[in-house]
Amino acid sequence: MTGKRTRLFYHLKKWLEIAALDYGMFREGDRVLLGVSGGADSLVLLDLLTTPMVHLPRFTVVAAHIDLGFDPSYGDYETLKAHLEERGVEHFMEKTDIGIYAHGPENRKKPCFLCSKLRRKRLFEIAAERGCTRVALAHHRDDIIETLLLNLFFSRELSGMAPCLSFFGGEFLLVRPLAYIREVLVKKYAREQGLPVIGNRCPSSVTSKRLFVKRLLDDLEKENKDVRDNVFLALQHVKPEYLLGRKVGEGLEGLRIRKRDIRKRNLPGKNRSNG
Repeated sequence: MTGKRTRLFYHLKKWLEIAALDYGMFREGDRVLLGVSGGADSLVLLDLLTTPMVHLPRFTVVAAHIDLGFDPSYGDYETLKAHLEERGVEHFMEKTDIGIYAHGPENRKKPCFLCSKLRRKRLFEIAAERGCTRVALAHHRDDIIETLLLNLFFSRELSGMAPCLSFFGGEFLLVRPLAYIREVLVKKYAREQGLPVIGNRCPSSVTSKRLFVKRLLDDLEKENKDVRDNVFLALQHVKPEYLLGRKVGEGLEGLRIRKRDIRKRNLPGKNRSNG
């Protein structure tokens, strides 16, 4: 099945290929395992990767879907299966309880982290079984921006989501071909092409910290429409020499200093209650 070749299609293809070339995502003859959740992002990436490339080498796409167990009727599973078969793309589908397990009573604080970790682990296993050396995920530019702020606000680190990352000593390359593309254009293309987008049934999707960050950015853009653009460009203009670069107390090693004096509650600038 071939979708409509619209102006938006060519725009997305151009920026996908630019990102792929910038980071050397694909090689001639690669087998690429594409994680397909059934959401708009992954269905759009599937559509774009399975159309002829202009500047990229030839590679084969294998779609992989890991059902998380939130839909006991498996109606979404069957809808996606029919779509993959209609497109004629090689695919692998698996029913699991990863989502249910990650939201169990013993893991209420970080269900998203555990769910993502287990899904990623299974994707690498499937890639090995299917002879794939590339694992492609459908994270777009907004995901990269939000991840930077999530890590800054809630994980106390300056890190983001790399467009290309090597795993297991170079055995696999994890790639994000939509890294340069805005979410609003991905969603618009999914509607334009009439893709059978599956709704997000995860119970954390309406309460996650990522949603909080997304709404925060929306509010900031009411004052400055370039906020997201500025954050994305800042990731390309990092100046390490103007960051701390050392942990507080790192130079005290070997000195007789009480550890409690450098605990995080005693850091300079830390808010303290009166009393």
